[in-house]
Amino acid sequence: MKAALQTYQDRMRRVLDHIDRHLDHDLDLDTLSGVAAFSKFHFHRQFSATFGLSVHRYVQLARMKRASHQLAYTDAQRVTDIAIEAGYDAPDAFARAFRQRFGQSPSSFRKSPDWEPWLAAFGPLDNARSKLMQTTFTRDDVTIRDVPTTKVAIMEHRGDPATLQATLQRFIAWRKAAGLHPRTNPTFNVWRSERRPASPADYSVDLCVDTDRAIVANGEGIKAGEIPGGRCAVLRVVGYTNNLEPAALYLYRDWLPASGEEARDFPIYCQRLSFFPEVPEHETVAELFLPLK
Repeated sequence: MKAALQTYQDRMRRVLDHIDRHLDHDLDLDTLSGVAAFSKFHFHRQFSATFGLSVHRYVQLARMKRASHQLAYTDAQRVTDIAIEAGYDAPDAFARAFRQRFGQSPSSFRKSPDWEPWLAAFGPLDNARSKLMQTTFTRDDVTIRDVPTTKVAIMEHRGDPATLQATLQRFIAWRKAAGLHPRTNPTFNVWRSERRPASPADYSVDLCVDTDRAIVANGEGIKAGEIPGGRCAVLRVVGYTNNLEPAALYLYRDWLPASGEEARDFPIYCQRLSFFPEVPEHETVAELFLPLK
């Protein structure tokens, strides 16, 4: 029974990977049932029973999530092009759907996103993915690495994690203005609190970019700092890296007690190696660093 369930889940996971990889293609029921190797007469009910969303709704949300990221974080693409990539024949239809879901027009969202309805809209998508997309880690996935000290520019986020997207948007805009591209200047997150502290006001994370230049804040709360070098346990995570809590839990709950190592007095942090929507979400990569004595 366990092997059969695993096979079934693997077939469903294959569908989610296909959707993420082919958001610009026709993702009709015939195509997706074929990817899963299930009968098209039953697949839509199987998908809904597994993920709590219809196939059509899931595809809509996945496309709209990419579109919203393109609007908020990139300036190069026109709204018309984003609408077409999201599967809409006309910008007006895209604008109506966008406003219905987020309470803002696409152009208004691009200028000043309201992130609260955005988070609420994508809750069902994140819940659906979390049902099958959790990665199981093993000791072989962890390496111990000596890392150098890294000088960074830091934008601090302090307060409710629901407002983190706004800080990320400001950070990305500042980084672009400063000419610090991720390909040449790596991006790090340093977590100074739990992901979900008892009080949201206690949430704390530093958004960092590798640079030894003099910091020009340009009106933003940017300061110079460093990530100290030394020994670290490193866990590489591929796919859906917006939530690295399961990877962190594995390091603290399973790997660290069995390793005989002790954590050093610096917070756990990650390096973002690739970003959505520059790559599909299942291809994003991050490395998690647990500093060791």
